[in-house]
Amino acid sequence: MSTYNKTMNEDAISNLNKIKYSYLFLPLLLLAIIAISLYACGAWSADHYVSIQKEAFTYCNLQLSQFPVLMYNLIQFGDALVILSLCTFLIIYAPRIWESLIWASLVSALLCCPFKWLFKIPRPAAILDNGSFVIIGKAYVGNNSLPSGHAITAFTVLTVLLWAFMPKNSVRKIIWIVLMIGIGSLISLSRVGIGAHHLLDVVIGSIIGYISGISGILINRNFMIWSWIADKEYHPLFIIIFTICSVIIMRKMLLDHQPVFYLSLLSLFITTYIITVNYVKK
Repeated sequence: MSTYNKTMNEDAISNLNKIKYSYLFLPLLLLAIIAISLYACGAWSADHYVSIQKEAFTYCNLQLSQFPVLMYNLIQFGDALVILSLCTFLIIYAPRIWESLIWASLVSALLCCPFKWLFKIPRPAAILDNGSFVIIGKAYVGNNSLPSGHAITAFTVLTVLLWAFMPKNSVRKIIWIVLMIGIGSLISLSRVGIGAHHLLDVVIGSIIGYISGISGILINRNFMIWSWIADKEYHPLFIIIFTICSVIIMRKMLLDHQPVFYLSLLSLFITTYIITVNYVKK
């Protein structure tokens, strides 16, 4: 590993080691406040949950849907394959980040599916008049609206990156936090923009994603079972995995020519090339 690689990885390790369990307090408090507020409004039933935010959803949907191409591309970043493909270079330059990302992704999966099954909230297209809002792409009509899986995925990955690359300078730190939260919010709200989720779905999903990211960092600190990914001996495994991912993304591109797919594919190609060269040299 070059000096630059070591520095990036060491900086990431230093930043991630600063994460405390107390960082989970605020997001858990926010979830509690939302739950209590919904209970106070009598909105724990699916019909009331939808009705109390119908106007807010319609307004946000109509405003965001004015940018259909942007919305449709943004939602792709909530796809785990797409957003994680963009992070593959970190396996070379900062493998500790990927160790946390793996744990965080597992936590997010464990939190997302049970909540969707538990709440059974109908999608907007399944309960609202489809003529009252804009649907971009296919219409989602299932009863799995809460929480938004795309929002969870986006904030899970962005939370790990947020803390791993946290600047030391106070001004830069504020700018970095605002930037990452802003990107995550845009990705999450794009699900409202295409008519796939209610507003609270993405808010709650974003909070769960943050919890997943922090949890992944904390778990990795105590159970470092993924440390082997930094070993060049295992590069052939990643070459195979990245090749499979590239094929899947190329299939997506054939069905839907979105710019974000090209970015993910380019990231996979470049990373595969670098680790292949490194392995051959080894």
